[in-house]
Amino acid sequence: MAGAARGRRCRGAVLLLLVASVLAPLVLYGRSPVPYLPDSTVARGAFDRGAFDRGDGSGSNLVWPQMAASEVSLAKDLTIERLGEHKNRVLSATDDWQAVEVARSHPSEKKIDTWEDPVSRDADQVVAVGNDSAQSTQDGMIKEVVSTDGRADGFRDPGDSRVAEEQDGQGMDEKELQDATELEHKDGSGASENNIAGTDTAGNLTSSLNKESIADTSSDQTTHASANADLATLVSSTDHSATSPDATIRIIKDQLIRAKTYLGVLASRGNHGTAKELRARMKDIQRALGGATDDGMLPQNVHGKIKAMEQTLGRIKRMHDGCSGAVNRLRTSLHSTEGRLQSHRKDANYLAQLAAKSLPKGLHCLPLRLTNEYYSSNSNNKDFPNTEKLEDPQLHHYAVFSDNVLAAAVVVNSTLVHAKKPANHVFHIVTDRLNYAAMKMWFLANPLGEAAVQVQNIEEFTWLNSSYSPVLKQLESSSMIDYYFGSGKARPGENPKFRNPKYLSILNHLRFYLPEIFPKLNKVLFLDDDTVVQQDLSALWSIDLKGKVNGAVETCGESFHRFDKYLNFSNPLIASNFDPHACGWAYGMNMFDLSEWRKQNITDVYHTWQNLNEDRLLWKLGSLPAGLVTFWNRTFPLDRSWHLLGLGYNPNVNEIRRASVIHYNGNLKPWLEIGLSKYRKYWSRHVNYDQVFIRECNINP
Repeated sequence: MAGAARGRRCRGAVLLLLVASVLAPLVLYGRSPVPYLPDSTVARGAFDRGAFDRGDGSGSNLVWPQMAASEVSLAKDLTIERLGEHKNRVLSATDDWQAVEVARSHPSEKKIDTWEDPVSRDADQVVAVGNDSAQSTQDGMIKEVVSTDGRADGFRDPGDSRVAEEQDGQGMDEKELQDATELEHKDGSGASENNIAGTDTAGNLTSSLNKESIADTSSDQTTHASANADLATLVSSTDHSATSPDATIRIIKDQLIRAKTYLGVLASRGNHGTAKELRARMKDIQRALGGATDDGMLPQNVHGKIKAMEQTLGRIKRMHDGCSGAVNRLRTSLHSTEGRLQSHRKDANYLAQLAAKSLPKGLHCLPLRLTNEYYSSNSNNKDFPNTEKLEDPQLHHYAVFSDNVLAAAVVVNSTLVHAKKPANHVFHIVTDRLNYAAMKMWFLANPLGEAAVQVQNIEEFTWLNSSYSPVLKQLESSSMIDYYFGSGKARPGENPKFRNPKYLSILNHLRFYLPEIFPKLNKVLFLDDDTVVQQDLSALWSIDLKGKVNGAVETCGESFHRFDKYLNFSNPLIASNFDPHACGWAYGMNMFDLSEWRKQNITDVYHTWQNLNEDRLLWKLGSLPAGLVTFWNRTFPLDRSWHLLGLGYNPNVNEIRRASVIHYNGNLKPWLEIGLSKYRKYWSRHVNYDQVFIRECNINP
């Protein structure tokens, strides 16, 4: 009952406003009160000429009897215009009140169902939804105003019969109009609030239409919300106020970042069509962004571009699998990459070994040029001076076994440069048959002064044959030759360095026959041809080896120089005789006590172990594993400053200048192009690049 009474009062207020709009122009143009104006005429909005003329057809004006016909026409036109303006004001007030009425009628429903937060929707969608709601409200209000008597300009909408019947049943008398006027004065809120009150009544009378409009709007919003879910998440995730001057720019940049990420995924999957579309969207939105620094600089159509981009990104997102699928793909890719990495490592190792085996053009030229000079020389005296020193046990004897002329020359030159008494040093160089003439010619052309030198050909050691040396017998076997030079394949996981033909050379194993080579000497300092001497080494001959045979620098500080890295401890013979964690030691600079060697019969120990390793199951090829087992418990550790290793593989060697001997052990020899350039200077300073043979072979530092 209270609602019905309020509705009647508000309808009265609306009609009162309509009456006031009609009376104002009449008073203005007629200059007299209106004696008679039927309610039904105003309610129906009947503005045809018959409504204002007498019924007798005389044409006399009922309202303005003293006005001319033209003035009457003008007054009617103005009245129609005023009524139209007032109708628009009423409809505007109705729109404002509609949201309030919906909230009152549906308190349990969330307001966001009708008016979604603009942050989670694009601007165009919000405007569209608002226009739909306003239009439905306007239609309902127009029907309320013009259908008081059931028709508007002779047209009755069947869909509004229920509203018309309610109006006809309730009617509107003068008392209700007076009550509405009194209520208006009591409120004291003026015409603006009266309009709102009237709109409230209109909202109640058209509640069915509004509910229908709300339902349609909610359904439409649900569809749009689903399409723009990614955009809503994007905007909310920026954690930036909608009033920020660069909020839209941030959204655009985030979209571009996601788009670039998706492009890589699409390319990997071969989805070129979608990738092409995404690139087009990116170009479009980048063109809109330009150099803008705040939202005011963006074009008006930027929201449409953002919406189109978000729809494309959302579609691409739905195309992809979940996290588990991505993890599986990444795991598969990781395994594949690891496999390729292992393959590349093997290839790189093989190429490094190949480069280490190679001989630069200049070093290949040098022995040829020296050999030619040796045999073409007419000199009958091709012997070295100071031959009486070669067997003097009181002098300092060096053993160098090499087929590299320049490398052997650097060892000798660097030793003599730092020797305090060069006359006390004797160098014994053993080479193969191919390089014997070249080696001898080099030292004939570059005499050592007071120091003595001897060059020997390994072919002259008639005692060294396969019947005496097991290793020589193994090296000459057909299986070994096929392993190095034939089609034989290495075992899986075998290091390709063990297939280096240098291990086939007896020069590499000649160090185990020092007592046989120098039968009259007591001590010999063995030097590899890839070493450089930086200090006087005379003090080594005064070191007491404590009855040990081999004086060497231990390398147990480096894990790969432990025994278990060289010997096969899965073999019971190795496991029962050696400690896998024992410290290894380095070949390259070794002081050998030949007297103790002969006393302990070390050569026979070497032969025993070499025979046991005929099938290479105890250790791989090479001289160091054989030395570890041969000199087990027979090695005296020298101070580490005597011998510094690693210049042939380690780019981070320290304290180089403090070492007495530096060793380029590894594949990166200083005379090769692959050698470490930072260490080459220590070697090249002992090469005379002005020497005639070096110039002719174009050997440069």
